[in-house]
Amino acid sequence: MLKYILKKLLIMVLTLWIIITLTFVLMVSVPGSPFNSEGNSNEIVQQNLERHYNLDKPIHVQYLLYLKSVATLDFGPSIKQPNQTVNDLLGRGFPISAELGLITIIVAVISGIILGILAALRHNGVIDYLAMGIAVLGISIPNFILATLLIQKLAVDWEFFPVATWKSPMHMVLPVLALATGPMAIIARLTRSTMLEVLTQDYIKMARAKGLTPWKIIVKHALRNALMPVITIMGTLLAGIMTGSFVIEQIFAIPGMGKYFVESINHRDFPVIMGTTVFYSAFLIVMLFLVDIAYGILDPRIKVTKKEGE
Repeated sequence: MLKYILKKLLIMVLTLWIIITLTFVLMVSVPGSPFNSEGNSNEIVQQNLERHYNLDKPIHVQYLLYLKSVATLDFGPSIKQPNQTVNDLLGRGFPISAELGLITIIVAVISGIILGILAALRHNGVIDYLAMGIAVLGISIPNFILATLLIQKLAVDWEFFPVATWKSPMHMVLPVLALATGPMAIIARLTRSTMLEVLTQDYIKMARAKGLTPWKIIVKHALRNALMPVITIMGTLLAGIMTGSFVIEQIFAIPGMGKYFVESINHRDFPVIMGTTVFYSAFLIVMLFLVDIAYGILDPRIKVTKKEGE
């Protein structure tokens, strides 16, 4: 198991280095200077600004400085907000994005599992068709379209919820719904299909023969095996939620990382773009690693032998 974990850690580091390098290459490939939009016609002023941010140095020197900033977790000051460092923006925006992502994944997992179980228990019934119809709609409608519809109907027309910002539980309802619907639909469909398969297994038939109640059979015997595929895709779903939240945060004016990331792209704020990309990439890689390890721990049938770890 230890060799398996070390191998995964090595792959994580290599993946992160590739992302860091690709991000740097893309940034230096963009033509022009981030200071052109400032209205500085004086070339001397632009040269001084580029010198201050090390943009006048050769590409390989910029790359080494960039690697050093990543290694020391110091991404430097923002170009468009010189009084703010990238670390300050990350520290201010990430907790809000993390809160949005955590609430979303909890809502998606709980509602998706319940919907999938109900559909499996009422296979080919009204509840099954209704649940799968909701799931199809959740998968088919992009979250930014759903967010617009929710704002129009529930916030503007009916005035049930506030339109934007992130101040109270009522402000959280619409962005969480918009972001959780897609993952919830995927989890519901997957739970239904695996639950239908599990319910035909011999040990479930034995539990029924012993006279156990249906819900005891579901909770105690069937649910754990039925949820293993859900755990497998949790890393991918988490990545989709965290990256999809960028658009949702912008739509609902949530002061999270999505706001700073989108603004940095519009303003060509290279330190913020690269710092945010590296930070989120590292976070998602770690989450995928933890899901991978958790899958092996929760399923006793999976054993990481010496041969598999080599």
